[in-house]
Amino acid sequence: MSRAIILVLDSLGIGASADAAAYGDLGADTFGHIVEQCAAGKADSEYRSGPLQIPNLTRWGLVAAAEGSRGQSLPSAPTERIEGAYGYAKELSSGKDTPSGHWEICGLPVPFEWGMFPQRPNCFPEQLLQDLCQQAGIDGTLANCHASGTEIIKQFGEEHMRTGMPICYTSADSVFQIAAHEESFGLQRLYELCEIAKPLVDELNITRVIARPFTGTSPDDFKRSANRRDLTTPPMADTLLDHIQAANMPVISIGKIGDIFAHKGVDRVVKGQNNMALMDALLNEMPQVKDGLLFVNLVDFDSLYGHRRDVPGYAMALEQLDQRLPEFEQLLAPDDLVLVTADHGCDPTMPGSDHTREHVPVVFVGEQVRAQNLGLRDTFADMGQTLAQHLNVAPLQAGLVCKLV
Repeated sequence: MSRAIILVLDSLGIGASADAAAYGDLGADTFGHIVEQCAAGKADSEYRSGPLQIPNLTRWGLVAAAEGSRGQSLPSAPTERIEGAYGYAKELSSGKDTPSGHWEICGLPVPFEWGMFPQRPNCFPEQLLQDLCQQAGIDGTLANCHASGTEIIKQFGEEHMRTGMPICYTSADSVFQIAAHEESFGLQRLYELCEIAKPLVDELNITRVIARPFTGTSPDDFKRSANRRDLTTPPMADTLLDHIQAANMPVISIGKIGDIFAHKGVDRVVKGQNNMALMDALLNEMPQVKDGLLFVNLVDFDSLYGHRRDVPGYAMALEQLDQRLPEFEQLLAPDDLVLVTADHGCDPTMPGSDHTREHVPVVFVGEQVRAQNLGLRDTFADMGQTLAQHLNVAPLQAGLVCKLV
């Protein structure tokens, strides 16, 4: 039996790609800038201080991968040895959104542009909102703009609770987001509203509709809950997940992976409220799932810290993850292959709140992996192709195998 484990550190880019300027992201470097800010004492908080402390990720090869991507060293503690095969990959898919990044990791680059809403007030087509209101039986909507998810509920949360009108907003991704109060509006009602919205935005080639429930009584304590739900356009062809299923091995989604793939190729979904709960879920699944794929998305890096431009929070989350890795390693089998990567960047030192077009880390770890520099990979799909070979399933339609031994 063979098993693969993918840890997606959601948004942990490691340096601007060659085409970053076309996306307004020249100079972006999520990980590198966090390391620099920590080394300069600019990421100190009541929760952490000093240089970034990630000895296990460093030992696996993350820092070396980042230094290869940026072409210069980082002010981090040197490691005596590197145990993983490390490199970095550029994205073939257009854009810098979550589904495209994940699909390409799994062998399916997206060769077309997803639809986007324009960067202006009243960014949604009037007909879209009219159809949504008519089909859902609601009196109207609020916001209708590009916004941060936390700021938009502070701005419109009270009016939403008073009027019953849902908060509709978007970002630089191909997404239509609906925020509503879990109690006054109702969680199930929000999910049903998103189900109505998805076919309406399909006509505009929008990838996702996201339910963004929140709790609280005023702007001072409004808080997004863990009951987010993504309705995603299904992948247009088979991915690594489908190939694993076809070989009669399980695919276990931990976190939002199932939503990202529209549950295509996913056998079972395990949820968690935050990164640490997701790591708990992974550790609980490992003794039970002996073959196939355990696929984890650690979303806090992106949603809590990248989009909110919170450098100390992002650094703290990296350190918290690193502290859990020895537990994880104790549960690994001799023939396991672990991949650590990301789906895009979200540099917390850049202006705005959007994703950034960056290289992503390619770090493979396992007893059978020889420590080596994999260099630049021309597509994220090389990672999926390598996992397909490891699991002895049908080759993917894109990507080259990384030689790990």
